[in-house]
Amino acid sequence: MKLSSFMLSLLLLFLVSAPLLPAGAEWAPSWTTPTEDRPALDVPYVPTPPEVVQAMLTAAHVNSRDILYDLGCGDGRIVVAAAKERKVKRAVGIDLDPERIRESNENARQAGVSERVTFHQKDLFDMDFREATVVSMYLLPSVNLKLRPRLLRELAPGTRIVSHDFDMGDWEADRIIAVGTHTVYFWVVPANMSGTWKWSLTDGNETRQY
Repeated sequence: MKLSSFMLSLLLLFLVSAPLLPAGAEWAPSWTTPTEDRPALDVPYVPTPPEVVQAMLTAAHVNSRDILYDLGCGDGRIVVAAAKERKVKRAVGIDLDPERIRESNENARQAGVSERVTFHQKDLFDMDFREATVVSMYLLPSVNLKLRPRLLRELAPGTRIVSHDFDMGDWEADRIIAVGTHTVYFWVVPANMSGTWKWSLTDGNETRQY
């Protein structure tokens, strides 16, 4: 049987991540039969280990001035940690699975940070996250690549992006951190240099326009 690249990505994610799940964590594959209340998922739910959450927040230099968006937030652990430990101005989680959104809201309530976090049950490609100063994610390589143009086009220069385990193709990470058998990738959105530029150069008493 010939596997598609998407199925190979899922298999790789299972082989790499499933043995490392914390005790009691559940593997929720994306091919779970969709229902009226639970749509089909593009990315399987695999919880990010606590030490990786901390490494992601540290790599992105998350602080009290930040607005963090977590794309594919799962049970909200990154959003909650950002609000509770890093005291971010605001944190937003996005996930398509209503069960994960319910868990996220309950985890935020228990942590006492509900007033500074928001969770949206929505397709991340339909979500406006241009206000983010930090974007975190744990998606699949194919989803990262599909998302990359929006990140570069819509996020302000200087916005920090941090990804668990998967890179963004030929967009080279500014920093790569090993956390046990996991990897954290970190980027800073560059200035947009596209378009037509004009500048002046003064040579002695002569000014030239370009």
